[in-house]
Order: sequence, then structure tokens, then C-alpha cells
Amino acid sequence: IAADVTPPGPVLNMLSLMSYILPEAKLFPQKDIGDLAFREAHKRKLAEFNVISYCDQMRLKTAVELIKATQDIESELEKVSSPLLILHGAADKVTDPKVSKYLYEKASTEDKTLKLYEESYHSILEGEPDDRIESVIDDIICWLDSRSSSVK
Repeated sequence: IAADVTPPGPVLNMLSLMSYILPEAKLFPQKDIGDLAFREAHKRKLAEFNVISYCDQMRLKTAVELIKATQDIESELEKVSSPLLILHGAADKVTDPKVSKYLYEKASTEDKTLKLYEESYHSILEGEPDDRIESVIDDIICWLDSRSSSVK
């Protein structure tokens, strides 16, 4: 998680304690992450109509558990041994692209691919110009095709 959107250590500790008392309390984000996730503003407006998208403020316990899960995953990256495709917007301000680079370096699998999309934000399959979204989808299909043809 990018440092700009993660609370400082002391605040995180306080939030963790509060999550036991008020687990369903809703957080008030300092920044509107939607603006950071979508490069195309009109596509962000369309995303609000996605029926499976949670549009309310995150609950305190959920936020604390997500941060803990992220930390746990980061401590176990060397155990990743399956084929791995990592796609990330290079201009992502929600999740730091350095984290994807770190995953790529630490994963023990020999079959790993890292693709950073210049100027792309967090929502590379939804919030980018159509030609970029098509490029990402093509990259996914090519990666899958190259691995499925060898399995018979």
C-alpha cells in the first residue's frame, strides 16, 4: 500500500485498538482514492454503477485486517512458486509499483513476468483509455496462451 494512503505507525496502532471496540465504525479517508485510481475521470463515474463495487466508506476492522493481511503476505513472498503475472500501473498512487517489483524479485518461481504500464493508474482494467485497457487484456491473454499451449 502506498505510503501516501497508509496512516503513520502511531495512528495505525490506535486504529488497531479502536477496531476491537468499534469494528463497524466507518473510516473517513484523507484522500479520495477513486481520483487516484482512475486516470479517465468519466470512467470513474461509470464505475459507480458497477453493482459489485462497494461504494461506501471502509469499516475500521476491515481496514485494519487488510493492512495486517498485506503485511503477512509481504513477509511470505519468497514462498510464491506458481507461475506469476504481475501487471501494475507505473503511475499508481494507491498501491506503490515498487511493491510489485519487490514481489517479482522475491517470488521463488522461475516463471514470472512483471509488466508496468507507463502513465497508468491503479485501475488498469477499468480507469484507463480504451487502447490501454485492450493492451492489458491482450498481455493477459498472450501470457495465458503461452503457458496453456505447453500443457496437454
